[in-house]
Amino acid sequence: MPLCTSLYTSGLEPVPGTGNIPAMPEFVDLAVVGGGAAGLMTAIQAGRRAQAAGTPSRIVVLEGARKPGAKILVSGGGRCNVTHHVVDAGAFAGSSPRAVAKVLREFPVPETVRFFEDLGVILKREETGKLFPTTDRAHSVLDALLAAVRNAGAELRHPWRAASVRRDPEGFRLEPEGEGGNADRGALLARRVILATGGKSLPKSGSDGHGYALARALGHTLTPHLLPGLVPLLLPEGHFLRRLSGLSFPGRVTLRAPTGKPGVRFTGPVLCTHFGLSGPAIMDVSRHLLLARTEAPGSTLHLAFLPERSREELDGALRHLGPRTPGRWLRELLPGRLADALLEHGGVEASRPGHQLPRAARRALVEALLGMPLPVTGHRGFNFAEVTAGGVPLSEVRLDTMESRPCPGLHLCGEILDVDGRIGGFNFQWAWASGTVAGRGAVRRLGASA
Repeated sequence: MPLCTSLYTSGLEPVPGTGNIPAMPEFVDLAVVGGGAAGLMTAIQAGRRAQAAGTPSRIVVLEGARKPGAKILVSGGGRCNVTHHVVDAGAFAGSSPRAVAKVLREFPVPETVRFFEDLGVILKREETGKLFPTTDRAHSVLDALLAAVRNAGAELRHPWRAASVRRDPEGFRLEPEGEGGNADRGALLARRVILATGGKSLPKSGSDGHGYALARALGHTLTPHLLPGLVPLLLPEGHFLRRLSGLSFPGRVTLRAPTGKPGVRFTGPVLCTHFGLSGPAIMDVSRHLLLARTEAPGSTLHLAFLPERSREELDGALRHLGPRTPGRWLRELLPGRLADALLEHGGVEASRPGHQLPRAARRALVEALLGMPLPVTGHRGFNFAEVTAGGVPLSEVRLDTMESRPCPGLHLCGEILDVDGRIGGFNFQWAWASGTVAGRGAVRRLGASA
């Protein structure tokens, strides 16, 4: 693993057009790079810990986008799915479940609920286990977080995009990118830095993958693949499910290895769209499918339309239809449009009496209902992905502080790390928990070095 190296020998550099007069960089104790969920939580927890310890600290949050918290505002259909009723390491992929669990324990769901209640954001639990603000407005969450940042004594600057973060004898030097905004304030010198830049999902929100370059420049490695996670999947043009756009049903998707051996499976709503498939079950399996196809070409995805039924049960029902038709029978189990499309796709006459249904057609229909192969041609990309699969391995940070192992003084949290959860508030819970550990840990280390 490469070590964090010092790329600057002085905190002063000449100002262009002024001869050899050096520019005095602004000094701060802690710079948080990224003003999303993890970055805002980091600043709040760091500021509160500094206030409680009676050690005044200059904490600055640097957000490259014009408006902070863009992902918060678009999550949950604009309502913000703050967390889930039950969160454990089993809901996450990427790094070691044991490591993920250790971080989650430091800020579990009950503390998240109390944290937001203290900010005036009351959460309600829906049937799915998802927790939303009672206002059903994501702005309620973001506004509360921004106010908490100010109350914690931290400063939020935006747009202020860090072009580079490099070691300096006094800590870290952060150079701004571009012109205008806060960029004309010049460089910052920070005793400690927290990278909370996000991954590559929803790049319009500001998380365009730049944080990975910053992490690598400071000695970190990345997983071999950075893939869209929680992303809708594409089906070929003309596929019968695309013609059912807008229709949703409870289904089960199963990922199978090239050998046919079943792997991960997810049960939940499946949504037919004009481009293919979406919905919770599809979104949850997407990162697993994309990674499998990268590492084991030939992996396939299968969809069960009646996940609660068995082969024996369905085959028996079809054998005993008598004069009833397959169309009438299947419409009692599935939405009419879907039932008719499945029968047409399988070449089964919907109006033919059941006792005339050939054995081969009966068995083919049962197989289609319980495990139809999906000819997935691709995905909608990072522009429509809710999270990034991959990133900096958790093994490269100290889990009690989220401090970098190769680069002491640097901390990482949130989506930049190789941790991604299922749909339903799990990724926000990771942001709240890892941001809390990083913020508190950085201030604790600042106090120890004062």
